[in-house]
Amino acid sequence: SRTLEGRSVEELLAEAEKLQRITVHKELELEFDLGNLLALDHNPPTVLRQAGPSPDAKLRASTQDNTQLLNNQLWQLPTERVEEAVVARLLEPVTLLPREKPLPWPRPLTRWQQFARLKGIRPKKKTNLVWDEVSGQWRRRWGYKRAWEDNKKWLIEVPGGADPMEDQFAKCIQAKKERMAKNELNRLRNLARAHKTQIPSSAGLHPTGHQSKEELGLAMQVVKVSTASVERFQERLPKEKAHRQEEEVSAPLRGLCSGEKEPVGATLNHEQQEN
Repeated sequence: SRTLEGRSVEELLAEAEKLQRITVHKELELEFDLGNLLALDHNPPTVLRQAGPSPDAKLRASTQDNTQLLNNQLWQLPTERVEEAVVARLLEPVTLLPREKPLPWPRPLTRWQQFARLKGIRPKKKTNLVWDEVSGQWRRRWGYKRAWEDNKKWLIEVPGGADPMEDQFAKCIQAKKERMAKNELNRLRNLARAHKTQIPSSAGLHPTGHQSKEELGLAMQVVKVSTASVERFQERLPKEKAHRQEEEVSAPLRGLCSGEKEPVGATLNHEQQEN
């Protein structure tokens, strides 16, 4: 049979059953924060108290009802279609949620930044692009494909007073490696200064340049043994003391010398007296 609106009884019953599944009755209305997808239920847990020692089923039913109410609120928001999917525009969050991690500490100043702040030096802003006369293009001032690259020069003028047979291209490459090593060392120094530690050195010297007499002596010993001969053909200073390794005399591999006969004989006599 058909109703006045032109719909059958089966369609009306299916729509009523659908509304019954999504309709939830609560004594106190829930508080929603759609920006955070949050629903707060202020109803007293009387049903859970009546459930006895196993309220798991009641908890799942209450959670399902609250989730359904949250979904009903989401479908009331303005929607739009994005790549064959219907999405809703969420509102601005109302509840302030705590951070998962603490706020980061302010980054400590480098040595140059401390000096510039003390002297009142303000950094001058430079443009990232500069005109490269060799290539005739605007290129970056620093980094990859920058202007005035040393390895892109096809001709280098030999400076006055330099060896004319010296390879200027290899010299430029070596200077670039030294600049990169110096920048890396300065970066490590800034990190060590920020963490209040010192950069370890092979000779035990401090990067400040103020070394004591003992530290200079240790550095001199390290430099001497760093040669291929391990200090064997190095000349000593007039008042330089001999190294400990040279003072130690190794024992012979075969036989006993006169200095070893006495302690060995004393040990044998002591064992015979005990027996």
